[in-house]
Amino acid sequence: MPRVTKVNDLKHEDATMSYTRIMGIWVNDETEYAKYRQGMMPILQSYGGAFGYDFRVSEVLKSKEQAPINRVFTIEFPNQQAMDEFFDDPTYLAVKKAHFDRSVTSRTTIALF
Repeated sequence: MPRVTKVNDLKHEDATMSYTRIMGIWVNDETEYAKYRQGMMPILQSYGGAFGYDFRVSEVLKSKEQAPINRVFTIEFPNQQAMDEFFDDPTYLAVKKAHFDRSVTSRTTIALF
């Protein structure tokens, strides 16, 4: 049985990110979505952000939303301000408009913490 790590068990250096967003999206164009990810990664990294987990899912058994989901991921930042500044960055918004808006038909914020 795998060991479950409790938050209190984490050492300070293991918990480098402190603000996380869990998202569920429906990707309808994988090629265009890959272009989005490639274009946004340097911007994300400049705000200290990173993807923690990224899953393709084939079946959603329960959801609070009606929007379909085929991808679930965590996106992590040093703090909420860094996250807000990243999502408001004009360069990021241009990449989002060029690729994300064409490749993703729905998005659901599952959690912020």
